[in-house]
Amino acid sequence: MNKPHCLRPFLVAALGFATLLPAALAHHLHNQSDTEELSSPWMNKNLSPGERADMVLQQMTLDEKIDLMHGNGMPGWGAPRPNAYLGNGGAGFVLGIPRLGIPIIQMSDAAYGVRNSAENGRYSTALPSNLASAASWDPHAACEYGALIGRELRAQGYNMSLGGGVNLTREPRNGRTFEYMGEDPVLAGTMVGNRIRCEQAQHVIGDIKHYALNDQESGRGEVDSIISKRAMRESDLLAFQIGIQVGDPAAVMCSYNAVNGDFACENKYLLTDVLKKDWKFKGFVLSDWGGTHSTVKASAAGLDNEQPMDDFYGAKLKEAVQSGKVPMSELDDHVRRILRSEFAAGIVDYPVQKSVVNVDKGFAISRTIAEQSTVLLKNNGDILPLDAARLHSIAIIGPHADFGMISGGGSAQVDPEGGRPTPWHAQVWFPTSPLKAVEAQAPQASVQFDSGANPASAAALARRSDVAIIFAYQWESEGMDLPSLSLPDNQDALIEQVAAANPHTIVVLESGTAVTMPWLNKVAGVVEAWYAGSKGADAVADILFGKVNPSAKLPMTFPLSVADLPHPHLVTPPPGTQGTAAVMRTGEARPTFAVHYDEGLKVGYKWYDAEKRPVLFPFGFGLSYTTYNYSGLKVQPGAETSVTFTLKNTGSRDGAEVAEVYAALPASADEPPKRLVGWSKVPLKAGESKQVTVTIDPLYLSIYNEASDSWKLVPGSYTFMVGGSSQSLPLAKRINLK
Repeated sequence: MNKPHCLRPFLVAALGFATLLPAALAHHLHNQSDTEELSSPWMNKNLSPGERADMVLQQMTLDEKIDLMHGNGMPGWGAPRPNAYLGNGGAGFVLGIPRLGIPIIQMSDAAYGVRNSAENGRYSTALPSNLASAASWDPHAACEYGALIGRELRAQGYNMSLGGGVNLTREPRNGRTFEYMGEDPVLAGTMVGNRIRCEQAQHVIGDIKHYALNDQESGRGEVDSIISKRAMRESDLLAFQIGIQVGDPAAVMCSYNAVNGDFACENKYLLTDVLKKDWKFKGFVLSDWGGTHSTVKASAAGLDNEQPMDDFYGAKLKEAVQSGKVPMSELDDHVRRILRSEFAAGIVDYPVQKSVVNVDKGFAISRTIAEQSTVLLKNNGDILPLDAARLHSIAIIGPHADFGMISGGGSAQVDPEGGRPTPWHAQVWFPTSPLKAVEAQAPQASVQFDSGANPASAAALARRSDVAIIFAYQWESEGMDLPSLSLPDNQDALIEQVAAANPHTIVVLESGTAVTMPWLNKVAGVVEAWYAGSKGADAVADILFGKVNPSAKLPMTFPLSVADLPHPHLVTPPPGTQGTAAVMRTGEARPTFAVHYDEGLKVGYKWYDAEKRPVLFPFGFGLSYTTYNYSGLKVQPGAETSVTFTLKNTGSRDGAEVAEVYAALPASADEPPKRLVGWSKVPLKAGESKQVTVTIDPLYLSIYNEASDSWKLVPGSYTFMVGGSSQSLPLAKRINLK
């Protein structure tokens, strides 16, 4: 390659790194003549990402390859490095190759919005939490969710998302439950896959995490998750498999915990045998921050990129390659995967240029998704929707209900608009005011507020009001687990006292997981709003006053009590073990205690079904302001089994019903009583009927056979059930499958 042609890729890369050159010059440099393209044949967009990656790989030095395999720190993580100025803040960055036109990978946490926007004077839309998104049961909403995050990442100078959490809810007290997609692998995998698919369409590298079985925060850096291959393949790993099939993410983030004796980020079974060989994953694996523990073992297992530093994939990796401990072919595979992902996601061809976030569009999307995600759990006497014309007085009760709604903490935390950078474990209330939202919906009523700090005062306000609306919260964050599923700060007693004063009491829950409700029989209505995002209060008010007919369904079971969980006593590290913070700083920990997943296949509703345990609210449950009737079930076996039925809106309001399809497998399969195998969210006008067909992927009817390491469809009698929740299935039909 002659020198004049070497200069152009360098300038393009420098532009992509720091986004300092004017846009016009960027466009000029990116669209040089065909003659110059011949000198960098990997810039030909007509070639496949794999072909382009191979061409670049042939031009790279050993040092350049190693630079691509590790991070360069992140703000607040150790002493800044001399090259820190190349970063964009966020979670850190991976160096590019200036002379070859390969840009820096600028990464940001982005679970439900772009994190740390306030640190550089910018704004991010906060969407409803990931769990809330799953409650919509709407893949189109998941696509909108991902596309918005992708656009805002690029506007802030990032080209890689660290969102995409899909760990199943085996332990609802897990502090990151709100970041995930619920307890069922088919629902969770489908929703996260559609999010990633549309996020990457914005030309950012998408990520799915935390691979795998990172189901608790307590001792997450030392815990060893012990589980059979069949159980993991049919539960947690199935969610990842579906998510990868649907979303084709460019990256997978391995988790802190160990699985069956080996840390996830140096676990050959997870990273190579399953992910790269069985699932044919073509992207790259990066460690969770501080989750790398070795050089030779991690490389051989399939870890491609260490974050956020180079404790193991810097000088130690170079020495291991030069001494022959890490073969060059193995190193090249790591690098090829990273390069291929950069081309596949489009970050080479479409360099990031900072721009202004479309705030109004973000607000509108966040509000719409919150409306679709809010679950109506109880509606005694049809107290909802409220009729503003008939209400003279409304009590709004609850901490901060005059100002805002709570959000989830840790690396998912989005800075509130107009706010300052938020500490790691600070409770952040987005400035979306329930009080103001209710006032706007009922302008003729007297709407008064009480924080609930003095329950007697709150009860007095409720007693003299036509209706009392309590906004109760439960805060969650990365790095900690909940001590229970009860509402904190004596809120259960507050609700009891208010409900005793006014039987027309409605509870709006702002939570990141299930909550117990000892007061359930004493209140008239319950609405699960989750962590509802930047426009959560407006969305909740739209539900309360009937501008929106609720259509969301629970993506997880709400148990009666912690005693009903598979592991009623949360497993925590024994005294004297290293804390997670120490693990993340040093990378020196080893698994010191185990969690045995003896429940195996029985995750979520499958556990309660198999153990015949009653629940507070079942998986898939959610009420509407209208009613639906199911009839005419037909099941047609074939390469893909099709389930057809008629769904009718029998009420007086337009609505949308999530029609759920479950299957009971033959007894010889030795499975829980039933599993979700498909669904359809069907919009229906009042009185309208539609014939609905749900096509079932054969994988969803199969079991994992450990002896052959493969999926098998067990021949025999299958019962297909259709209805509005996992415990309301009015239609059933039995057929034989060969």
